[in-house]
Amino acid sequence: CKILRCNSEYVAATLNLRGSSRHAAFCNALRSYSHCTRKTARTCRGDLAYHSAVHGIEDLMIQNNCSKEGPTSPPRPRPPAPNRQGFESLDICNYEKSFLYKHGHPPSYQHCAAFGDPHIRTFHHDFHTCRVEGSWPLLDNDYLFVQATSSPVAKGSHATVTSKLTIIFKNMKECIDQKVYQAEIDNLPAAFEDGSVNGGERPGGSSLAIRERSPGQHVEIRAEYIGTTIAVRQAGRQLSFSIRAAEEVAHAFTEEQDLQLCVGGCPRSQRISRSECCRGRAAAEAARALCKEMLPVEDVYFQSCVFDVVTSGDANFTMAAHGALEDARVFLPNAEKLHIFQ
Repeated sequence: CKILRCNSEYVAATLNLRGSSRHAAFCNALRSYSHCTRKTARTCRGDLAYHSAVHGIEDLMIQNNCSKEGPTSPPRPRPPAPNRQGFESLDICNYEKSFLYKHGHPPSYQHCAAFGDPHIRTFHHDFHTCRVEGSWPLLDNDYLFVQATSSPVAKGSHATVTSKLTIIFKNMKECIDQKVYQAEIDNLPAAFEDGSVNGGERPGGSSLAIRERSPGQHVEIRAEYIGTTIAVRQAGRQLSFSIRAAEEVAHAFTEEQDLQLCVGGCPRSQRISRSECCRGRAAAEAARALCKEMLPVEDVYFQSCVFDVVTSGDANFTMAAHGALEDARVFLPNAEKLHIFQ
């Protein structure tokens, strides 16, 4: 895939445009850029930078009223190899900077979380409580695969909790080697499966990094090359998962990858009503009092907390809902959507 060459030629052509002929020269450069991306379409089909470039060109042509037909820029001499490599690795492995440069505005982000019973907050702000025993994909797209394994919270209980999380960061040629992260209850490592703490030896290896925020309780993984941050927590006897992902990354999947709890929520047959748990008045009132201390707003996080404490009998589950709410506070681009009321 030669999209980096197209990007750098476009940058070179538009770097020093001045004067009255600037608009015509800019349109020429955009047409050249478009022609270059078309030539590399076949080999770049699965490349995030390629799709960003194609959409960016279309937007810029419309904004600047450039026609698709017309003259193109003369080819520019290429910079020396070391400089080009430096520019390209910076460009391709920092999603936010690259997106801002191409589109003139920062990317949009989406948030998903799975915690407690598990409760799923989808990218589209739907909220489900699920029974989903066994292994289910939270995400399955071109860049990430995340699988949660659930087991019953207590013997004979319908309620389940996440007992294992597997996160695969798929190989991205310019930036990272494929990396796998696995967490289980009482084993929240601050490293990938191969013992590394970043994306490997490639020029953009540092664009994927893992760090421990609280030993044994909270790990954060930053994937700058795809504009994504993930938090994995343990509270009581359960794991939780939260993600802030660039919209373009969250939507990079095919029709075959249709089962993703972060995208579609729980299948209808797997959903549980949160009111089912709380028919015993004394247990429910005690749980409400516990949850109110951590979660003063009676939203779905509060309702989930009450459900989990009553179902499990474990007061530590207040921490699961509280941690998920704190992640949402950090990850949600729109603070008005922090609280969901049902």
